[in-house]
Amino acid sequence: MSSCKRIFVLGATGTIGLATVRSLIQQGHEVICFIRFNAGARGDLQAKESISLFEGASVRFGQVGDPLSLRDQGFKGERFDVLVSCLASRTGTPKDAWAIDYQAHVDVLEAAKSAGVSHFVLLSAICVQKPLLAFQHAKLAFEKRLIESGLTYSIVRPTAFFKSLSGQIGRLKKGKPFLLFGDGTLTSCKPISDGDLGDFIADCIRDQTRHNRILPIGGPGAAITPKEQGEKLFDLLGQEVRFKHVPVALMDVIIHVLGFLGRFIPALADKAELARIGRYYATESMLVWDAQAGVYDAAATPSTGTQTLFDFYADLVQGAEAPERGDHAVF
Repeated sequence: MSSCKRIFVLGATGTIGLATVRSLIQQGHEVICFIRFNAGARGDLQAKESISLFEGASVRFGQVGDPLSLRDQGFKGERFDVLVSCLASRTGTPKDAWAIDYQAHVDVLEAAKSAGVSHFVLLSAICVQKPLLAFQHAKLAFEKRLIESGLTYSIVRPTAFFKSLSGQIGRLKKGKPFLLFGDGTLTSCKPISDGDLGDFIADCIRDQTRHNRILPIGGPGAAITPKEQGEKLFDLLGQEVRFKHVPVALMDVIIHVLGFLGRFIPALADKAELARIGRYYATESMLVWDAQAGVYDAAATPSTGTQTLFDFYADLVQGAEAPERGDHAVF
């Protein structure tokens, strides 16, 4: 059997999706990306711009949330071997999460079965280990559907992304302090680059040890706390270390107020959920959770790749373009 597969990809215009597509092409697969018009983190990518991103792949346009569009504009009655989804809700608010992280994926799963797909590779998130938020419950609900579907599955749960940990560089360049929740050691993570994660996702197709498994994955090196991130940035910028500590209790007050007002003003209900998401990431480590011991375990969190977060910071400080962080940006 040929190692070259015909692969249908969702979420290709995100930074992780784009890295995954490039890795799949390098491995010799035939890649078809299904994207929406006006794609991108800000919804401002035109069709020609989208197509130019994917040299070596085919691009089809439609609506992933519309089963008819998936069938007629996406799969088009053709056969595929593998479906790779890097698709995720933009905001994580309940309506968005259940529409994209769950229902759209359920529709995709059914369409994929009809198209002969035998292997579904899903980009999920390590934070679903301790689900407190709408998007985490939506992701878990689909993971369950996928596992029970009868298809071969690979569910990839990465730790923190470089782009999500880069938002304060602009503050520091302006002479402002690095913001820390609590003392800056409440959490830690083993962040992974887009390129290393894209390679890991692509390799799930040919590596049978990753079939029918849930796969937590982080980047190389030891786990890093927010305090260590700030110290390294100040060092790279040649500045004196200056921190501003934000009490977690302050976030609780904001969440409570927004939650109360959200009963009367729907837009504030969404802001309350975004605040809850921010609090979650401020207080929970992005590492493998040892439920029996009740602790996050850095040693049990697998690593892959070669680029470290501090390599990434050095590139940004030297002028590399910062990635678009989208609606989940906290700072």
